[in-house]
Amino acid sequence: MPRRADKGGQRLRLPLRKSLLGRFLAVSALVAACSVAATAWLAVQTTSGAIEQEQGRNLAADTRVLDTLLAYAARHPTWDGVGATVDELADASDRRITLTTQTRQILADSAGSSPPPPGLPPQASAVVDPLSVADVSSGAGSVTIAAPGTDGTQRSGTDRVDPRAVGPFELSEAERTSLRRTADEAVQCLSRSGIASDVVEGPSGRPRIQVVGNDPDRLDGSRCSTDALDRPTGTEAKALVALNELVNACLDRQGREAVELDLDLSWRTGEEPLPATAVPVPTPAPSLSVPREAMPTEVATPAPLDSDNDRDIASCVGIARQEQLSSYVASPALLFISDPGGGEVPGFDLSPGNTAKITGVAALVLALTVGASVFAGVRLVRPLHALTGAAQRMRDGEAPSQVVVAADNEIGRLATAFNDMSAHRARMEEQRKVMVSDVAHELRTPLSNIRGWLEGAQDGIADADATFVSSLLEEAVQLQHIIDDLQDLSAADAGALRLHPEPVRIGELLAHVVAAHQAQADAAGVGLTVTVAEEHGAVPVVEADPVRLRQAIGNLVSNAVRHTPAGGRVTLRAHATGPGGPDDEVLLEVADTGSGIAPEDLPYVFDRFWRAEKSRSRRTGGSGLGLAIVRKLVEAHGGTAGVVSTVGRGSVFTLRLPCSGPDPMNTAA
Repeated sequence: MPRRADKGGQRLRLPLRKSLLGRFLAVSALVAACSVAATAWLAVQTTSGAIEQEQGRNLAADTRVLDTLLAYAARHPTWDGVGATVDELADASDRRITLTTQTRQILADSAGSSPPPPGLPPQASAVVDPLSVADVSSGAGSVTIAAPGTDGTQRSGTDRVDPRAVGPFELSEAERTSLRRTADEAVQCLSRSGIASDVVEGPSGRPRIQVVGNDPDRLDGSRCSTDALDRPTGTEAKALVALNELVNACLDRQGREAVELDLDLSWRTGEEPLPATAVPVPTPAPSLSVPREAMPTEVATPAPLDSDNDRDIASCVGIARQEQLSSYVASPALLFISDPGGGEVPGFDLSPGNTAKITGVAALVLALTVGASVFAGVRLVRPLHALTGAAQRMRDGEAPSQVVVAADNEIGRLATAFNDMSAHRARMEEQRKVMVSDVAHELRTPLSNIRGWLEGAQDGIADADATFVSSLLEEAVQLQHIIDDLQDLSAADAGALRLHPEPVRIGELLAHVVAAHQAQADAAGVGLTVTVAEEHGAVPVVEADPVRLRQAIGNLVSNAVRHTPAGGRVTLRAHATGPGGPDDEVLLEVADTGSGIAPEDLPYVFDRFWRAEKSRSRRTGGSGLGLAIVRKLVEAHGGTAGVVSTVGRGSVFTLRLPCSGPDPMNTAA
């Protein structure tokens, strides 16, 4: 059993983990932590998606910038005149674009020179080198993306020359015109055969026929010749011979056999041509082609280099192409892509500093939540502590105290209810003290009379005659009456007052009460009559205990006769509120024309030992228990008792009884 106080009377405080404040703080902290976590998760998810989209847009813009500059470098031997292109790219991408030599000497800068622009980032975004194409997706190092052939088709392999860097393979205007005429004639021929096609021109100016659709078998039945488009022109033959010499020189330095290159950069040895799968690049794109997804599966596909000789030849081809094109393309340059302020393009970096910021903000939110919870919890618990202290003082026997009602809320209403309970307890305590005093006084009077008569008889002062015996009997009856009243009240309070209900005719019961009190009324000169109203028909039979009901009505009649002067009248009335259904009631009224009761005394007339006449005269007042007993008896029957009074005109006591009878719990078995 938990202790409520120590030996010194000091009240023990609850541990924080068990107190309302502690639980309130724990719940608040948990809710705050969950809210912070959920908000952080949602923010991270939303921000990550936005950042990924932004990074994708940045990467696309950066790739577009790099591709444009690679095209410029592939078509120009120097970087002279690149400034206009850089400015256009900067305006389109809203970036600062700077192109420098490998020693960081500025070739072109979109930021201009006046005023002096901010410094460049420490790391270049990419290297612009058409002879070594690199990716800028990571911003660190080169990544091989493709190897082109001289026909402009992108190839896979170790050769990273930009396909737009054609150098000496670029066709003259006359060659372009001649090949284009031939290609147009082939397209018209295919069109007459029902095959749709277009002419596609490569970086070198060589045209190629692109068939529209995905049915390559239709080409087999056409009689359109495209052989003229497959033969090298004079310019290409001259460039191919020069390239072949460079390749063979490289192979000779490595002790390898010389080879003969074709226009698609495949090679042949002096003995026989190698199969298509042995070359380092796919079969050259023919002058007549179909989309890749429509190519039949049996067409030869490139195979990986499977010998040291093949790898050496492929390496020499790549070296020879770079050597041949070096005088036709711009030198390598460093590309810096930054924001207009000079810094790097903003991105998302969850560095330790950013992590610390996020953690700090989360901790701040949690601290503010806990602080607000502490403030609210203290304000919530303070009135509860006041209520607890007041209740404990009442338990320790101190006078009931009132607590301050701060606001009209749940705790304020609890404090109001406690104050009402405290005031009611104070009234009950006062009534208990008065009751003890009244009981002692009521018992002392008859006992003192009996003792006086007996002591007088013992001393020979009083004779033990009939008058003596009658006086003793009167005092004993009064004493017995008080004890019976107290016993009835005690039984009613303890719920031990048992009724014996039976059908009762109200008219007959009132007639018996009048007959029992007729002598008292005649002696006081008071008229006593009975009236039974029948506006709803005859008063129904009521289930009630006739003895207890006569006792209650008799107490009212006796009290009314006592307070009605001579010549006055006491009237007993009865009427029903309905035709006698289970929910109907019977009203019994005892009306007098006596002195009446003051309005300030009406709330206390049914209290124990309360009397309007404080002198306790036997003539004007009884024990003060009669009306209290009336209320208890009526409530035991499931009814109510009330009074209406006017000073100088009389009072009307009303008993309201249900026709269905008392609660079965109050009836005797």
